Amino acid sequence: MRLHDLKLFNTLTRQKEKFEPLSPPRVGMYVCGPTVYGDAHLGHARAAVSFDVVYRYLTFLGYKVRYVRNITDVGHLEADSDDGEDKIAKKAKLEQLEPMEVVQHYAESYHRDMELLNTRKPSIEPRATGHIPEQIQLVEDILSQGLAYEENGSVYFDVLKYNEGTKYGRLSGRVIEELVSGSRDLDGQSEKRNALDFALWKKAAPEHLMKWPSPWSLGFPGWHLECTAMSSKYLGQHFDIHGGGMDLMFPHHECEIAQGNACNHQDPAKYWLHNNMITINGQKMGKSLGNFITLQQLFQGDHPVLEQAYSPMTIRYFILTAHYRSTLDFSNQALQAAQKGYKKLINGFRISGMLTYTEESGVSIDENQIEQAKKSIQAAYAAMDDDFNTAQAIGHLFNLLKKINSMYTGQLSPSVFGKEVFDQMISTFRSFVTEILGLVEEKMDAQEQLLKLLLDLYQEAKVQRDYRRVDEIRANLKSLGIIVKDMKNKIDWAYEE
Repeated sequence: MRLHDLKLFNTLTRQKEKFEPLSPPRVGMYVCGPTVYGDAHLGHARAAVSFDVVYRYLTFLGYKVRYVRNITDVGHLEADSDDGEDKIAKKAKLEQLEPMEVVQHYAESYHRDMELLNTRKPSIEPRATGHIPEQIQLVEDILSQGLAYEENGSVYFDVLKYNEGTKYGRLSGRVIEELVSGSRDLDGQSEKRNALDFALWKKAAPEHLMKWPSPWSLGFPGWHLECTAMSSKYLGQHFDIHGGGMDLMFPHHECEIAQGNACNHQDPAKYWLHNNMITINGQKMGKSLGNFITLQQLFQGDHPVLEQAYSPMTIRYFILTAHYRSTLDFSNQALQAAQKGYKKLINGFRISGMLTYTEESGVSIDENQIEQAKKSIQAAYAAMDDDFNTAQAIGHLFNLLKKINSMYTGQLSPSVFGKEVFDQMISTFRSFVTEILGLVEEKMDAQEQLLKLLLDLYQEAKVQRDYRRVDEIRANLKSLGIIVKDMKNKIDWAYEE
């Protein structure tokens, strides 16, 4: 195992550090999952695929990973602040559904799309509404520390008081004095003592659909509270990795750190990993700009900006061609290039399984070829060890693929590598493609086209009175459960009943 080599980019300290493996090697990883009030889109895909690779690689290295990814189904308000309407409740009113119907529909839709992208299921996938008692307990704990206050049935975290003992803004690099000077004057229009304070519990208006009893009011938890409650329940008060989108760094993850320190006097996570955004032709993706694309639209080619449909593995490969912390720009050209790259790798995977090592007489070991192969193998692992750099790893895989293709075409003999290095090349390439990068072969669904081709050959054989060939085609199709139907004006087929 290579546990001692792994380095992560720790957002909290702004530097790469050696990962400190536990004994036995166990990793707790918590990732902020979707708010299920709409169809999954490219942004959801990037987060899911990025952390799926982290999960896959840590598992591949030998770590036992408990991967927790939540589903937000209450408390996430319209403006991602403490004002406005709950996003799911708003959707439920618009569609005249119960909120949990909205949650169930879009959660199933999300899981369907994630399965198409070949992301592994998390170890635990908790929902915010299933952890109301834990969230209420957290509010009581923070109140007992004197770092929150109640106002008219709502409870708010006191950021300025917290900052007296623990710096607020360490994760995002924000300076609280600048935040205070840049915040709007409350002017008595809010229950908050300061604009930076955030809700731990909100008293629900009479028309609010989702609400629960608490010591303070009939209401609902603040959005930031759910992750603290669920991560600490399933991973403990201090765990290894917390992940999410770059847009969650502030205020969501900053508030989680404040809540964790208020309750447990320590940061919730050692490493904070943030995947960056996806832009479209250099422009931020958004519904208001008309460039918002769902995954189903991508898979079906059903959007004005799309020149064609793109398969799930093309989307997955496209996401992996950039480091997770880098901005990734979508365009038809980029997707078409990803489609070609994916097919090259998957073709390489197919032929690599056909290659076998045999000693070829007259062919000697080539030290230069061996050195090149070993360098590519080591570099692929080094890229992944260095903060999961899939983009660089893929580049080194293509160097290995050149040698695999050369052996397949007979231009290069496996004997030049020796059996040990040959086996390392094949196992490394195949492990990276499927186990680490999570790419799978997308087999063509070409039944109709193949049947038409065979029936054309059948018709041609009949015209030429080649009855032996006619009987052979008919018999072969029947063995596959297909019956040829000779009709007056055409030839058709049917499933054998």
